[in-house]
Amino acid sequence: MNAHIEDYALISDLQTAALVGRNGSVDWLCLPRFDSPACFAALLGTAGHGLWRVAPPHGGTCARRSYRPDTLVLDTYWECPTGTARVTDFMPPRSHGPCLVRVVEGLSGTVALRSELRPRFHHGRIKPWARTEGRCTVAVAGPDSLWVSTEGPMEIRGDAYSTGRDPDPRDSAVLDATVVDFTVSAGQRLSLQLAWAPSHLPDPPDALGVPAETALKATCDHWRRWTARCRYQGPWRDAVTRSLITLKALTYAPTGGVVAAPTTSLPECLGGERNWDHRFCWLRDSTLTLSALLRGGYREEATAWLDWLVRAVAGDPADLQAVYGLAGQRRLPETEAPWLPGYEGSRPVRFGNAAVDQFQLDVYGEVLDTLHLSLKAGIPVGPHLWSLVKSLMGHLRAHWHEPDQGLWEVRGDRRQFVHSKVMVWVAADRALRMGELLGRNECAAQWRALRDEVHREVCRAGWDAERESFVQAYGTPALDASALLIPKVGFLPADDPRVHGTVRAMRALDHHGFLRRYAPGGPGPHRVDGMRGAEGTVVACSLWYADALAATGRLAEAREAFERVLAIRNDVGLLAEQWDPVGHRQLGNAPAAFSHIALVDTAFALTRAGACPGAGPPSGAPCPSRRSPAASDRRRCG
Repeated sequence: MNAHIEDYALISDLQTAALVGRNGSVDWLCLPRFDSPACFAALLGTAGHGLWRVAPPHGGTCARRSYRPDTLVLDTYWECPTGTARVTDFMPPRSHGPCLVRVVEGLSGTVALRSELRPRFHHGRIKPWARTEGRCTVAVAGPDSLWVSTEGPMEIRGDAYSTGRDPDPRDSAVLDATVVDFTVSAGQRLSLQLAWAPSHLPDPPDALGVPAETALKATCDHWRRWTARCRYQGPWRDAVTRSLITLKALTYAPTGGVVAAPTTSLPECLGGERNWDHRFCWLRDSTLTLSALLRGGYREEATAWLDWLVRAVAGDPADLQAVYGLAGQRRLPETEAPWLPGYEGSRPVRFGNAAVDQFQLDVYGEVLDTLHLSLKAGIPVGPHLWSLVKSLMGHLRAHWHEPDQGLWEVRGDRRQFVHSKVMVWVAADRALRMGELLGRNECAAQWRALRDEVHREVCRAGWDAERESFVQAYGTPALDASALLIPKVGFLPADDPRVHGTVRAMRALDHHGFLRRYAPGGPGPHRVDGMRGAEGTVVACSLWYADALAATGRLAEAREAFERVLAIRNDVGLLAEQWDPVGHRQLGNAPAAFSHIALVDTAFALTRAGACPGAGPPSGAPCPSRRSPAASDRRRCG
């Protein structure tokens, strides 16, 4: 039986991440990178697909757990009739290769514990060969090896290997599980370390040469130095800080790319087919990511993200994609894994993402909005900026009339999505603004004409007078939560009656206090997204709703909507992509950058609007936001 999605905590070394359950089991870990094949894949199957559990032999869930303040170091407490023990899990920010460290400490009495290690390479498919090297167990298959060392009085059980006999250091055997039983007494500390290395290297990884206590102190110091830079001082500081730490943890440090989530195929509907691989970087998130980092005080990370973005989109603007790999790779072929039964039977399990082949107009607006925000913030964008702007706008002028697959990457027919057209307007608007900042006006007349034409069309074809709301696509009365972004991107000011009408209309998407992204489908394939089955409410949409309520002056409602989202975070402050308000379950890949980015953005917006008692503006110098600069310059129509 899988643990609930909300039962998992995240640890990361800024190049990959592990999910640790309340039962002490690491059920998901891809090595050496976020997008590598998993060596622990029990999250999408069973214990036989790979895990590493450290817990009392009788199992169960921990008494409590928490991150150490301002860090990504996880403490899990086990309380037994004979005593109490703490297991501290962390991944040192990488300097010696990937390493997962588990420090066990006796706090009172004596506690019997068991380490059960079941490595499975290639997403839970391959049992490795194993051998012993001194105090290390080495598991090898194909290009991968895992080296596990223990420190303390531990005994390996005789049934550790599938041969059913005690391992001989001279032999290799197919490894089913390594089981280590041990006892800790008050004041006693033991450690277990797991490090990855290419299988052709004969020597233990350098990471195993660093004492666990040294690595623990360095990891805590690293995160506390990083968190100390956070500039938000409003009433929701703890939530904002945890979200920013999570965003940092999902950053692939060598390139600056931010993955949407460290997981794949966690379902948007339990038992359904809405299962996607989110271990990649989406342009959809670009502006909000940059804004969250800049507002939070993390200019270095914002610059790294921008650099990743500019490298990724280099090339023919006709080839702009919605999603790229960690280093900007363009090909992410989508495959299925029939050997994995899926999370709670949710199949297929997918690796890779076919969204790379979709046509999405909104990404042009996202890229140009990000470039504009960077230019305003004084982030160096390079001498090629203007050529990139002109190239993207040239392509957009020729193709903006075409239908696309939209923000939500629908797998149904292409449509004239309103949000996509709004983002075309954003592209033209931000290109014009960058021209003004750079003193370049040779294309201003063309871009201004495009901006005005798109604006008129959206206000005519995207507005439903009967519903008094902007809709999902031309020619349909269906609603879409993305319309809440219209005032946020400056397409219309928040005091426009059409914005107020759209915010009121979104009550039709309400599902027990949370917002769906669009209306659910029936028993067959959904008419818009082409998928069967329902889904949960999208966390980011509920946060957009809180933001829009605040922008339209409904501050008490905005605060209530925001705090409803805060209440569904798990015990360590993490959010998945979606929430089931009936089953009270998190759904979708987790933790989701999109959810945490939206949380940071909305916290700043509500604090600025005074949407909670005693809230003032955040401390520190003003920081660029995504909102259009001046209300007097916001476009009205009709």
